[in-house]
Amino acid sequence: MLFTNILVPYDGSSNAIHAFKVALDMAKKYDSKITLVTCLEIDFRAPWYGYDSSVEKTIMKKQKEAAKKHISTLELIAKKAKASFNSEIVVTKSIVKTIVDFSKSHKIDLIVMGSHGRKGFDKLLLGSVANGVSQKVKCPVLIVK
Repeated sequence: MLFTNILVPYDGSSNAIHAFKVALDMAKKYDSKITLVTCLEIDFRAPWYGYDSSVEKTIMKKQKEAAKKHISTLELIAKKAKASFNSEIVVTKSIVKTIVDFSKSHKIDLIVMGSHGRKGFDKLLLGSVANGVSQKVKCPVLIVK
C-alpha cells in the first residue's frame, strides 16, 4: 500500500511530536506529503450564562499564536528532511469530527497520531480522540505512544 498523503493531528504534546517523527520517516520512505492539522476546541457557552465572547477570542488568539510557533519548528524539521509539508489550524467544537472530515476532504491515505494513553475513569470521562478517529475513518490509523 502506498501512502501519498499522511495526516498528523498535532496537539503540541510529546506524543504528537513522536507521531510527527514517525510520519516524517514514513514520508521519506514513500515520498509522501505530510499534512499537520491542529484543532483548537471552542468552549461553547450559551449567552444566557453571562459569557463574554471577547475572552474566548483572546484565548483563541493566544492558542493560535502558540500553535503557529510549534508548527514552524516542525516545518523546519520537515524542510531539512526534504519532505513535503503543510499545516492547518482549525477552530472546532469537535476534534474527532474535524479530523475525520479533514481526512475525507483531503484524501488522506494514513493518519499517524499520538495517544496520551489514558486509562480507566480518565478515558471514560475524557474520551479518546485517537479511539474516536480510528473508529470513524476509512483509512489506516497508526497510533503512536
